[in-house]
Amino acid sequence: MRTVSRLAGIPPTIFATMSALAVRTGSVNLGQGFPDVDGPAEVIARAGAALSEGHNQYAPGAGLPVLREAIARHQQRHYGLSPDPDTEVAVTTGCTEAIAAALLGLVEPGDEIVVLEPYYDSYVAMIQMAGGVRRPVTLHAPDFRLDPAALRAAITPGTRFLLLNTPHNPTGTVLTRAELEDVARLAIEHDLIVITDEVYEHLTFGVPHVPLATLPGMWERTLTLSSLGKSYSLTGWKIGWATGPADLVGALVSAKQWLTYTSGAPLQPAAAYALDEAGGFPAELAADLAARRDLLCEGLAALGLAVNHPEGSYFAITDIGSLGWADGHEFALALPERAGVVAIPTQGFYDSDAGRHLVRWTFCKQPAVLEEALARLGKADLRKH
Repeated sequence: MRTVSRLAGIPPTIFATMSALAVRTGSVNLGQGFPDVDGPAEVIARAGAALSEGHNQYAPGAGLPVLREAIARHQQRHYGLSPDPDTEVAVTTGCTEAIAAALLGLVEPGDEIVVLEPYYDSYVAMIQMAGGVRRPVTLHAPDFRLDPAALRAAITPGTRFLLLNTPHNPTGTVLTRAELEDVARLAIEHDLIVITDEVYEHLTFGVPHVPLATLPGMWERTLTLSSLGKSYSLTGWKIGWATGPADLVGALVSAKQWLTYTSGAPLQPAAAYALDEAGGFPAELAADLAARRDLLCEGLAALGLAVNHPEGSYFAITDIGSLGWADGHEFALALPERAGVVAIPTQGFYDSDAGRHLVRWTFCKQPAVLEEALARLGKADLRKH
C-alpha cells in the first residue's frame, strides 16, 4: 500500500512558479531574491584557484578549519563573540541547510517551535519534517513590529524552541535591542533554545543588527545561523554556517551528515578569504541596496501602492487591497500578463490570513532593472475589473 508523505500538504514553492512565469512572459522578475551582479572578483578568483590547486575532495563534515577559523574571527570582529572554531562553528550548504539541520538535529516530534509570521518558506517544511508543531507570532502590517504580549501568549508548556529571523524576510524588519531583550527574557524564563536566522545580518539600512547571542544569558541557549550568499552577492555558492554552544552545533552537524554530509570544498577557502580580506564589501553593498530600496519604494508609492520602508534585507512589501483583487496571489498571477513584472504573494509565508493582500518585491536588482519594472507598472492598469 502506497503511503502519503508528511510533506504532501506543503504546496510547491511559489518562487519556482513565479520565476517560470517570468521566463514565459518575458517579465522583469522582482520576485525571487537573488542579485543580478556577482560579488567581489577577487573572492571569485580564489574559488577558481582552489579548483586548480586540488581542493576538490570531501571537506570535513563540520567544514574546513580555514573557514571555521575565519567565521570565528568574523563573530569576534563584529559582535565580540568568541566561538571555538573546533567545536562551536560548523559550515553548512547555505543557511537553508543550516535551518534544516538545526531543526532536524534538535527538535523531537511534538515539540513546539514559536516562529515569527510571515516566515521564510523553508521553516514550515522543516518543522513539519522534524515532527515539530509551529506556533506563529504575527508581525502585523503596516509596521511589522514584534508584540511582546503576543510572543508570551504563544509560549506553552510544550514550547521548547524559538525560531527567530532578523533582519526579517519578507518584511525587512530589524528587531531592536528592546525587542530582543523581550525575546531573551522569555527564553530564559521558559528555558527555551533559540535558533536565529541572521542571513541578512550585514544588509541593514541605518539601523544596527544585534545578534541575540550577544545579550546576557543568551549565548548558552542560542544557535546562530548565517551565510556568505546575501552579504557578498554569491547566493549560488550556498556556503553558510552555524555558531553557538558545542552541544547545539554538534546536534546540527549530526543532522547535516545525513543531508549533504559536507559542503563545497573549493568554495570554503574563498569564503574564508571573503570574511578576512573583503570585509568591507557588505557595507558597500548595504549602502547600494539602500539607494535601490528607496528607488523601488518611492516608485511603488507613486503608483498608489501602500508600501513599507524596510530596515534590512532585499525586500519591500505592498498592500494591494485597495486595487480590488481578492488576494495577493490572484494579483501576482495576473501581473506578468498585465504589466510584464513578477512579484511574490505573501500568503505562503503565513498560517493566518494577515498576509492575504500583501505582495513582496525585491530591490536587489540593478537600478535600470528596477526603473524598467516601475515604468512597466506605471503603464499598466493594476486594478481588478
